[in-house]
Amino acid sequence: MPRPGQVKLSGERLSDRIALGVLTRVFPPGVVDEVIAECGRREQRSRLLPARVVVYFVLAMCLFSGQGHEEVARLLTQGLERVRQWEKPWHVPTTGAIGRARGRLGPEPLKALFARVCRPVAVQDTAGAWYRGWRLVAVDGTVFDVPDTEANSTYFGRPGSGRGQQRSAYPQVRVAALVECGTHAVFAAATGPLSVHEQAFD
Repeated sequence: MPRPGQVKLSGERLSDRIALGVLTRVFPPGVVDEVIAECGRREQRSRLLPARVVVYFVLAMCLFSGQGHEEVARLLTQGLERVRQWEKPWHVPTTGAIGRARGRLGPEPLKALFARVCRPVAVQDTAGAWYRGWRLVAVDGTVFDVPDTEANSTYFGRPGSGRGQQRSAYPQVRVAALVECGTHAVFAAATGPLSVHEQAFD
């Protein structure tokens, strides 16, 4: 995921446009707005980065993990303009503005959006998705680096390093996901500290 201050020259590709089109189709603006309202995150005044755009920004950071915040914001705004979901003049938000907007949004709308949208997608004739009428799923686990902050280090922890150092450079979050075997669609997930085994997640 992009880190604050990371800069990469723009090289917009057709695949970038397709990815953003898929993003707004899978997560329709109306559904995003409903989730924001349900979580009590609807704005009381007009902002440069409204809650809906911040939701799409966080999702776009996952799509364009090799890009910096500024480039992700540029790609996202151009993509939203194409689907008529952004009509304001473009002003590049600062890293601080992005951080404050994400803080206002919080994690709850993203959790609710995931629960609303991410479901099993296999149909009856999907190869490898069924066994005697039962849907085949698997539990998969992994870890991801998270920003090097004291709060992340305290809560998530750091793995040991094999280079003579006591701890690695970045804290890590453990993730467990429920995945549909025939499609590899993730439809449930949980995160927690590195010290907690994935089988212990609810």
